[in-house]
Formats: sequence, structure tokens, C-alpha cells
Amino acid sequence: MRRLLIIIMAFALTLPVQAQKSSSMKKLESQRAQLEKEIAILNRQLKENSSAREKELTNLTLVRSKIQAREKLIAASDQTLRILDDSIRTCRKDIEKLQARHDTLSAYYARLVRSTYKNRDSRMWYMYVLASESIGQGFRRFGYLRSLASEMGAQATRIRETSAALEVEKERLEGLRAAEAATRKQIASERTKLRGEEDESNRLVQKLGSDRKKYQQQLQSKNRQKEDLNRKIADLIRKESQKKGGGSTGKSGKKTSTAIDTKLSNEFASNKGRLPWPVEGAIVERFGKHKHPVYQNVDLPQNNGVTLAVKRGTQAKAVFNGTVTQIVVLPGYNQCVLVNHGAYYTLYSKLATVAVKPGDKVKTGQVVGIVDTIGGEDLFHFELWQETTPQNPENWLRD
Repeated sequence: MRRLLIIIMAFALTLPVQAQKSSSMKKLESQRAQLEKEIAILNRQLKENSSAREKELTNLTLVRSKIQAREKLIAASDQTLRILDDSIRTCRKDIEKLQARHDTLSAYYARLVRSTYKNRDSRMWYMYVLASESIGQGFRRFGYLRSLASEMGAQATRIRETSAALEVEKERLEGLRAAEAATRKQIASERTKLRGEEDESNRLVQKLGSDRKKYQQQLQSKNRQKEDLNRKIADLIRKESQKKGGGSTGKSGKKTSTAIDTKLSNEFASNKGRLPWPVEGAIVERFGKHKHPVYQNVDLPQNNGVTLAVKRGTQAKAVFNGTVTQIVVLPGYNQCVLVNHGAYYTLYSKLATVAVKPGDKVKTGQVVGIVDTIGGEDLFHFELWQETTPQNPENWLRD
């Protein structure tokens, strides 16, 4: 019990800093675990594509996504290493302070021992008290001798307590050093993997560049599918908005909407940045306009959502309460489920099967379908719209 109290006292001043570091470490560990999951998904997709023909363009996208995830993983490990290094420096300073205190206490105790040894004959102590000029002086001398003995006992206790705290700090230092060594080893391993992935990316770029005509035909087919999706979804949402009143105009010339829609819209909007992801996977295509990964003078069609590589058979789940308004089938995207959330819409596409039908009310986290394997690829495409304007889903979904 005494040792525990001393340890608590020894760390009292450093607890706020240590708690902050511990919180940062937990966040980094969670981030690293998520990135490792994403890399595993990308590796599995690449492995399955290795035996398939004409997968170079998809593989390049997967490899580059894996490189981005690997770079983030290395950055998180570097940050972990900096925290560990800082903790080691702090721990060493604490050890130096404790050691200095221990040395001071020991030196003082040694002087007490020497003083007591010189006056070890109890008769001298009695004579010292009896030689007092008055009773008061006698009591004071007796009190001094008694306090000297008490001080020696207390000093010995302080030395033991400081030694215990010192041992705890040394053990913590060893633990931090071991963690630092493991992190450095992991970073070195990740950098080696990263160099291999960069070489693989360069190899795919060269291969794609050497047969431009063949891969441009594939690209044109995929681009047509994406453009068809963009037109179809934009048209569906425009019609749905008009049908439910969100895009219609009343006699006053102002847009009208139902009270339920307004309430649902506000609830949806208030959860911006906190919505759950519809699937667990690694993003391989982000929102917006992008250049072709190889033919830099070629602009790709607008991506109105995000595409993720996922495990085979992954369930797609609703990101918020809403109503299923449409289920459509589109080339390259298979079954697509459109869910209304007031003035907002979410689209879940590339589904093999759906678990809902138009008019169904869905809850947050409810399964809407199973992701399909299309052309040997397990990819899921998700979009989020505010009325007729596509939004970047990454701004709405939680980190």
C-alpha cells in the first residue's frame, strides 16, 4: 500500500501529460488498425485479379490506393514514434530527478548514521541530558535526541520509497524502449513494402502506356457507364424532388416541402461528419473530377460519389433513417438503391441482391443489399445528394 501511494505521488505532476499522450496513442493505434484492414482488402482484391485478364487498369487503381494507405500508415507510425521518443525523454528526466533525490537522501542518512555512531554510548546521552542547567533545557535535549532517532527512521523510509519509485520508472523506460524498437522495425518493414508497391505501380503504368489503344477502349466503356449513372441518378432525384414537393413551386413562388421532410432534412444535416460508412472497405475512387492515372491529358467523368474495394459478400447498410424511393438496374453498377432523407438522398450501387423495396422505411445501419462481384471486382459505389447537388460523401461520413 505504501509503495502504491509513493508511485501515485511520483507521477502526480506528469499525469495530465501522460493521459494526453495515451489518448493520442490510442487514436493512432485505431487509425493504424483501420489502415491495415484497408490494405488487406486491397491485397485480396489484387490477388483475385492476378489470374484475371485485362485487369491492369483496375489493378493500378488498387495499387495506388494501397500506396496512399501505406503512406498514411507510415505517417501514423512516425507520429507514434515521436510520442514514444518524447515519453522516453520525459521518463529519463524523471529518473534523473528521482536518482538525485535518492542520492541526497542517502548522503543525509549517512551523516545521521555517522553522528549516531559517534555518540552510540547511551551513557553519554544520559550525561548530556543530566548536565542540563535547567529542567527546560533537559527536556529540550531529550527531545532533540529522540527526534534524531525518529529522523533516522523517517529518512530510511523516504529512501526506500524513493528507491521503489525509481525502480518503477526504470521499468517504464524499458517498456518504452521496447515499444520504440518495435515501431522502428515496423516502419522499416512498411517502407520496404511501399517501395515494392511503387515499383508495381510503375510497371503497370508502363504496361498500360505500351498498349494505349486497347486500354482506351476499356476506359471508354467504363466512362460511358459512369456518365449513364450520373444522368440516370440526377434525373431520378430531380423527379423525386418534384414529386414530393421539394422542387415544386407554390402560388407564392417559393419552394414547398412537408413538415416531415424538413424535420428529417434537419436531422440528417445535423449529423454531417458523423454518419456511419455504408460498408467497410478502402476508397479506390474519390469524389470529383480527376485525370486518368496514366493518360494525363484525358479527363475522367465526374465522380458523384466514392467507390470502395470491399470483401466479397459485404453488406451495404443505410447511413441514416429514410425511405426507399427507387431501385434501378444500370450497366456496370447492377442494382442501385436510392434512399430519401428529406432534402437529401443516398445511393447504394453495385449490389447483387437488395433487401428492401420502394416505399420501405429504413433505419440507420439497416442492410439494404449485398455488394456484387462484377467482372471479378468487389467494388461498392456510394453517393450522397442534397436535392439535385451531389455532395462529397467523405465530408459527411465519420472519420
